[in-house]
Amino acid sequence: MDTIYRGRLESPGGRARAWIDCLFIDHGILRLFWTNFATVAPGRLYRSNHPLPVNLRAAARRHGIRTLINLRGRCENGSDALSREAAAQLGLAFHDMALESRGAPHKDRVLRLAEIYRTMQAPALVHCKSGADRAGLAAGIFLLGEGASAAQALDQLSLRYGHVRQARTGILDAFFLRYRNEAEGRKPFLDWVRDEYDETALRRDFRAHGLADFLVDRVMARE
Repeated sequence: MDTIYRGRLESPGGRARAWIDCLFIDHGILRLFWTNFATVAPGRLYRSNHPLPVNLRAAARRHGIRTLINLRGRCENGSDALSREAAAQLGLAFHDMALESRGAPHKDRVLRLAEIYRTMQAPALVHCKSGADRAGLAAGIFLLGEGASAAQALDQLSLRYGHVRQARTGILDAFFLRYRNEAEGRKPFLDWVRDEYDETALRRDFRAHGLADFLVDRVMARE
């Protein structure tokens, strides 16, 4: 991942470098005006793009956020450092839960995220970089774990959030569709993931459209 951040917020120069990295290399300047914030389950789970400290403080104040779930994993850039610092200052529980946006969801990661949901201090905010793909996957996993339908999970992966299902990111839609077609109404979602879900088959069967990939990867420059 491109970054000019060197892992130090303590000095004025290090903090300035973190902010420059966040705003101009990690596209955080767009997140000053567009948070992609939405409610998944009122009082329990919310979703957004990577929150700037000011946005995280606002969400904690308005919604009582107690847990932050980072779907990017530890990425060692300015955005990462600043949001970790803000979460610590707010006293939030913090979880690194890296997910992929263009690969078949890993069974062990889906189950680990479900366990975080089961044991977390609610309400929680889950975020990736743009709030479009991995946040949608995580939101859908939460809803399905609560007994919602695959259709409701798929609503979390929509153009309203900037998700493009015709691109490689559409493999996330295919994951929920596979559950719908193979087991919905027969087996609870997490039991299906644990016992029957086949990552290799999903990767083999999914096909993206080249033009949509160009839009998402090159024009929108999404992670």
